Amino acid sequence: MDSARLDGQRGGKTRSIKAVVAASFIGTTIEWYDFFLYGTAAALVFNDLFFPDAEPLIGTLLALSTYAVGFAARPLGGIVFGHFGDRIGRKSMLVMSLLIMGTATVLIGCLPTHASIGILAPILLVILRFAQGIGVGGEWGGAVLMAVEHAPPGRRGFFGSWPQMGVPAGLLLSTLVFQLVQSTTSESAFMSWGWRVPFLASAILVIVGLVIRLKLMESPAFARVRETETQAEKPIVDVVRKYPRDVFTAMGMRMGENGVFYLLTVFVYVYGEDELGLEKNELLWSVSIAAALGLITVPLWGWLSDHVGRKPLYLAGALVTTLWAFPFFGLMDTKSPVLITLAVVVGVNIGHDLMYGPQAAYFSELFGTRVRYSGASLGYQLASVFAGGFAPLIATALLAAAGAWLVALYITLLGAISVVATILARETYKTDIDSDDEAELELVREKRFDRDRFRDRETAGLT
Repeated sequence: MDSARLDGQRGGKTRSIKAVVAASFIGTTIEWYDFFLYGTAAALVFNDLFFPDAEPLIGTLLALSTYAVGFAARPLGGIVFGHFGDRIGRKSMLVMSLLIMGTATVLIGCLPTHASIGILAPILLVILRFAQGIGVGGEWGGAVLMAVEHAPPGRRGFFGSWPQMGVPAGLLLSTLVFQLVQSTTSESAFMSWGWRVPFLASAILVIVGLVIRLKLMESPAFARVRETETQAEKPIVDVVRKYPRDVFTAMGMRMGENGVFYLLTVFVYVYGEDELGLEKNELLWSVSIAAALGLITVPLWGWLSDHVGRKPLYLAGALVTTLWAFPFFGLMDTKSPVLITLAVVVGVNIGHDLMYGPQAAYFSELFGTRVRYSGASLGYQLASVFAGGFAPLIATALLAAAGAWLVALYITLLGAISVVATILARETYKTDIDSDDEAELELVREKRFDRDRFRDRETAGLT
């Protein structure tokens, strides 16, 4: 009887983690579909639709500036959602983030262009991009924590990599949809209404994602904290007080991973089309192939980190990223579709994915349960401001100022920051995230002390 009950519990846990992983993957795929869709449109069409009076290069810079706004909003989303995710729970924040992102994306598809409403068009575009940033800023922390906190010991790297796969899946889906619409419409039709189709299609994806996420159970680690009523009072303040080193090392580790990824998947369109005169479809295919391979490499590196550790793989990815910058542009300049694809694949699937695969588990393990949503989100999203969002914009400006060699130097610098930060980071893959570390125990003692002091004052007032 006991054996049957134990088998039933194991079967229930297996079904539970599979459901959580599937929901995290599907949900993050939808979120990143929305986010990347904007990046592709900003690089290829928004300069003509929303900044038609500017010179071509200036129009591209302005379009990429609106793209960067989403990244500026991501830390705010991480802070707000992190606070409530550590106070109320992971699940409710996942539902809210998906709603915000989906609504903003559909509204972008409905937005009048500069030709219809003038200067108001880019202003509304920036507001909706800001809302996208808020949504994706809150999404990542909740999605990875649900997967990592549900995962059994020794498999957090693998299961944590599944919501990370939402990035290549979302990139692949957005690129293919954009490419499909572009290839099946004339140039005038695409610029008139075709570009809106991928944005409007997000409504269907969001409904599917919401149905799946509403069925999830809260993570067991947070449920335990909530049962004992020992949630952190001020998670953002507490994580900075108790885990300052981990917040800053996570930021540094993200610089190369995040910045280089957007250079290889967004700036590559600007460089390929404007500088090298390549066709849009050639570039879209290269990014699509790298995104498809990411569905294999991201979980592969996540799985491997459960066996050899997070730090060695992350460091290897940072080193590849640092060393690949100049060869990348050398291959791009050949204008050979095969060599361009090779350049993107090595940069994304080896350099980037070696860091991104183990990252969800790595960043989650750096922080205690009571501040984990806030800590992981803060380290992850703050780097997005300094690296990811502004990387294509900075690269475009550097290209105009001095050429591709300066962009390559910029990539090398971002990679070097991640190398140093990873060397300084602590290894975590054997950490027991279900037990309280010393910093968390201090938070609990402080909370109980404050609660007892409040009760003493109340009693004294009554007497």
